[in-house]
Amino acid sequence: MPASLTTLLADAFAARRELLHTLHAEDTNAYRLFNGSSEGRPGLNVDRYGDLLLLQTFHEALDGHDRVAIERFYADAVPGLTAIYNDRSGANSRVTNPLPPEVLAAAQQPREFHEMGVRYLVQARHAGQDPWLFLDLRAGRRRVMQEVAGKSLLNLFAYTCGVGIAAARAGAAHVVNVDFAESSLKIGRENARLNDLPIRPRFVHSDAFAAMRQLAGIGQPQVVRGRKMPAFPKLEPRTFDLVFLDPPRYAKSPFGVVDIVNDYAALMKPALLCTAEGGTLICCNNAAQISRETWSDQLERCARKVGHSIRDLEWIAPEGDFPSHDGQAPLKIALLRV
Repeated sequence: MPASLTTLLADAFAARRELLHTLHAEDTNAYRLFNGSSEGRPGLNVDRYGDLLLLQTFHEALDGHDRVAIERFYADAVPGLTAIYNDRSGANSRVTNPLPPEVLAAAQQPREFHEMGVRYLVQARHAGQDPWLFLDLRAGRRRVMQEVAGKSLLNLFAYTCGVGIAAARAGAAHVVNVDFAESSLKIGRENARLNDLPIRPRFVHSDAFAAMRQLAGIGQPQVVRGRKMPAFPKLEPRTFDLVFLDPPRYAKSPFGVVDIVNDYAALMKPALLCTAEGGTLICCNNAAQISRETWSDQLERCARKVGHSIRDLEWIAPEGDFPSHDGQAPLKIALLRV
């Protein structure tokens, strides 16, 4: 017989015991408690963000019995958390399940949590769909904090600027966050205000292609093929010691197409040109259908075409709260010395 859901939750919690002790000791209280795709219940994820317990389903909705079982288990294992359930099993992973008024009010309350001593905001229900900080990217934020002291950072597709805030906290000399969504940058600014930062990060509301082309010195025309482009901020050319590239799987705008499966090079080329000689480019790819080997070949070919050489490529694996059966986690993070 398949293991019961409670047994799966208990096994996952036991497997994390040492990791959670380490995370708590470094002032981190946000992590994945249950990763369904690798722990026996595909489509179910359970995350802790401070005092928030966030349940999310992506394949099918939880029935009432399973939801109660999950909430009861964690009420005993991690007391004092507010449980919110978001069913995202419908079209475009949108949250569809209604909540009672008092639960909805709790879900819409901004909450503060910590990661490696950095403070961030989270809200279980908001205008978007995704949590305001992706927990599997903690390994990338950790590495940036180890690398960035005294250096400049360009954070592309910054979302709520978690990487940029962590970099500023770790002693970066200059931080620029770029995202097309002003609503995401607003959360980034609020995250910055939560922390005692030695510098003031910059927040650039721009399409990433337009920003990269200008910073790389290529330039972004205001008219392309006879069509006037949307307004974009003007940026002076400059390179950065460290560039962090974390694009969505697919997106299309008048400035270009993001397709991390079929054309990662369209992003990597301008990102490389924004990276100072001898600098570091950290690339992320969250498409499960592309292997590390195939993707690394793409990165190497792109660098050669741009006239850059990759001196070293290092894989940054997600941490232990994101286990995988075969060591091939969906999120791939490649650190390139160029």
